[in-house]
Amino acid sequence: MAFNYKRVLLVGATAGIGAAMADKLILEGAKVIAVGRRQERLDAFVAKHGAEKASGVRYDINDRAGLDAFVNNIVTNYPDLDCVFLNAGMQRQIRLSRPAEVDLDAFHHEINTNFSRMVDLSVKFLPHLLAHSSPTALVFTGTLLAAIPAVAVPAYSASKAALNAYALCLRRQHRGSNTKIIEVWPPLVQSELHDYMGAELGRSLGLPVQEFTDKAWEQLAAGKDHVIVGQLPGHDGRFMEVTQGRRDLFEGLSDVMLAHFEL
Repeated sequence: MAFNYKRVLLVGATAGIGAAMADKLILEGAKVIAVGRRQERLDAFVAKHGAEKASGVRYDINDRAGLDAFVNNIVTNYPDLDCVFLNAGMQRQIRLSRPAEVDLDAFHHEINTNFSRMVDLSVKFLPHLLAHSSPTALVFTGTLLAAIPAVAVPAYSASKAALNAYALCLRRQHRGSNTKIIEVWPPLVQSELHDYMGAELGRSLGLPVQEFTDKAWEQLAAGKDHVIVGQLPGHDGRFMEVTQGRRDLFEGLSDVMLAHFEL
């Protein structure tokens, strides 16, 4: 089935991939509820596209105390919501070679932002999506590093690997439901995610964000549930083979386990 959802909640929509994808979704005919921490960017998004197509809701995904109120506000005000796109995340370089210098609070904050908060949001929005009589979707922005970790960003790599494992289990447990579980794996993309390197350098590395968005959209529009764009540095042509092999092995293990586990 093509990606033809009409009302999309996009969390992490004020910069980088999220901002570009929000614009693309509106261009393709969807109405977008943009979510982020920066009110001025949300206001600019609504002004750019008009209130008929665009909405903005300020929310910090690490505000767990406000999670239920946020979700209830969204599903109450937008009962036609049929797609939740979870894109927010952060990345830092960490020198594990210098353990005395590792900030454990910052390490776990990165894990929580990229993984645990995505679990929270998905679990809270799934009842609404599953209750629809028409097809719905839950989309996660992951990364190629979910399969092959990057040595300088261990917390980011680990969090995205965990997100991939969660998405695989979620997709299999909801097989046959009206809610499609989709993962989008970008390569290195020019965005604010890499500002820790310095904005000039960090935003010049990788694929231009619009090029990534266009390539990802082709696969989303084709109905793929795992959108993989680009390749890793040092790639020798085996990445797709390894990724598909992991998924095949997961499905085989799932067949065995679900024979003894009632969903």
